[in-house]
Amino acid sequence: MTKARLFRLWLVLGSVFMILLIIVYWDSAGAAHFYLHTSFSRPHTGPPLPTPGPDRDRELTADSDVDEFLDKFLSAGVKQSDLPRKETEQPPAPGSMEESVRGYDWSPRDARRSPDQGRQQAERRSVLRGFCANSSLAFPTKERAFDDIPNSELSHLIVDDRHEAIYCYVPKVACTNWKRVMIVLSGSLLHRGAPYRDPLRIPREHVHNASAHLTFNKFWRRYGKLSRHLMKVKLKKYTKFLFVRDPFVRLISAFRSKFELENEEFYRKFAVPMLRLYANHTSLPASAREAFRAGLKVSFANFIQYLLDPHTEKLAPFNEHWRQVYRLCHPCQIDYDFVGKLETLDEDAAQLLQLLQVDRQLRFPPSYRNRTASSWEEDWFAKIPLAWRQQLYKLYEADFVLFGYPKPENLLRD
Repeated sequence: MTKARLFRLWLVLGSVFMILLIIVYWDSAGAAHFYLHTSFSRPHTGPPLPTPGPDRDRELTADSDVDEFLDKFLSAGVKQSDLPRKETEQPPAPGSMEESVRGYDWSPRDARRSPDQGRQQAERRSVLRGFCANSSLAFPTKERAFDDIPNSELSHLIVDDRHEAIYCYVPKVACTNWKRVMIVLSGSLLHRGAPYRDPLRIPREHVHNASAHLTFNKFWRRYGKLSRHLMKVKLKKYTKFLFVRDPFVRLISAFRSKFELENEEFYRKFAVPMLRLYANHTSLPASAREAFRAGLKVSFANFIQYLLDPHTEKLAPFNEHWRQVYRLCHPCQIDYDFVGKLETLDEDAAQLLQLLQVDRQLRFPPSYRNRTASSWEEDWFAKIPLAWRQQLYKLYEADFVLFGYPKPENLLRD
């Protein structure tokens, strides 16, 4: 009997030793830009979430003791040296043309708190869960399981282990400032040897650098076959949130920031093909600057044609700036605890930071006032044929319905 116990003990110790060797090997094999700051799991003691339904407590296949052990053990193997290198501080330029078109307003404002915010969150989550379970709404990928989501489609899920939070970022929905907040919370980016404490001090070019964030798609490189299980552990325990926006207004905002400005990358990759295919231009300048000087710009109609063209997605998935939210954040596979909206950003941001128990540590950066407003939709779509508008709605219908945005009837009828 004693020999059997000794054998089991040595077997467990040997397994732990082998896992440690594997982790050390991965650390030395090129994961220098991959980091994971972790505090051992702890229960949230802050303001409670809106009362979830019975589906909130979905059970994982493994025992909770095993989940906790894996979470703590794997996270504990991360070294502080895995932090990105020190960055030179370059505060954003509030008056720049780019920031103006993107819609930022750097003047400070206090968020107005509504007594009904808890009920509002409960309603948003109820609508989302209801339509995910309702067979009347069908869209691609709705029925697949979390395990069936390709690793490449998990790149928008940013993890902060220190505060047990997971943020799915949606471009054109204040994601730059939310990424800044996640960097401050996780301490993932250094300035003069210390993590940033003020979100607005983080230079914009570093905010969108993939090495500044721990995302789900990076788990495979470190944890291999255990990565999906660890993701599920964190999805079960952590506070998961995203911010959304009226889908058509988001498209207008994406068009303005990517095609009304001299963006060389988007000009070469997207504007040139659009101008050739839909504006009949055969000879085009090599740079966006030359094209703009010659008056050659993609029109909003060209952009809509591109989105509706069935060949577009055959060549490559939609760019993240106009890809549907359900494809970026998988809301029917991930049970989000908090659904924020750009239309109520100030109030929602304050509520979320309180929920994460960090409202005394930082404030959400000054307001992102919505310069691309819903009231603009009729003007922007005035010259778009009715049939195109109807097709476009079908393309983004799931985002409208899942996140409670009303169908734009005025744009979809004569």
